[in-house]
Amino acid sequence: MIEKIIEWSAHNRFLVLFAYLVITGFGIYSVINLPVDAIPDLSENQVIIFTEWMGRSPEVIENQVTFPIVSGLQGLPDVKAVRANSMFGMSFVFVIFDDNTDIYFARTRVLERLNTIQAQLPGGVVPSIGPDGTGVGHVYWYTVEGKNYDLGTLRSIQDWYIRYKLSAVEGVAEVASIGGFVRQYQVDIDPDKLRAYNLSTSEISRWKNN
Repeated sequence: MIEKIIEWSAHNRFLVLFAYLVITGFGIYSVINLPVDAIPDLSENQVIIFTEWMGRSPEVIENQVTFPIVSGLQGLPDVKAVRANSMFGMSFVFVIFDDNTDIYFARTRVLERLNTIQAQLPGGVVPSIGPDGTGVGHVYWYTVEGKNYDLGTLRSIQDWYIRYKLSAVEGVAEVASIGGFVRQYQVDIDPDKLRAYNLSTSEISRWKNN
């Protein structure tokens, strides 16, 4: 059998060379266009729902925020499990979908269901879904440093300039800020001036909210 192959190849050298070139070219093309994952993404296909209600205990968060969200998300198509975690002032709900479910289909279904759940939550509590990324997609850390800049100024530079520039880069799902001092604005009320203008603190609070 081998002798016949060798004999046929010797008499058809042009076809052998052509087949060799075709196979070599296809191999080079496949190597160039082969998608390579340095770290394969083995995480679950999930949508994370984050809800913040600061100043409330984990028990209150569980009863008034986490439970209504988890109950409302039951029965979604292609959902394997709904997990939740309640902590001080925050609630996390993890909706685990089947592995073959499109992530954007899953996020759309969750958003639609959250619109109906919103009416069951306390006033001012608005749940939001996390970015369309996984833990494996957390690929880059950086620090913002500068001489003669305090931590509050550096955090403001990160939040108002760097973060927006990086978020505009293709393929970036989220830019999370950690550390530094978040700038806050505090209003001090002078009781004497309130009495002079015949105002109360509740009136000032209503004016601020409007």
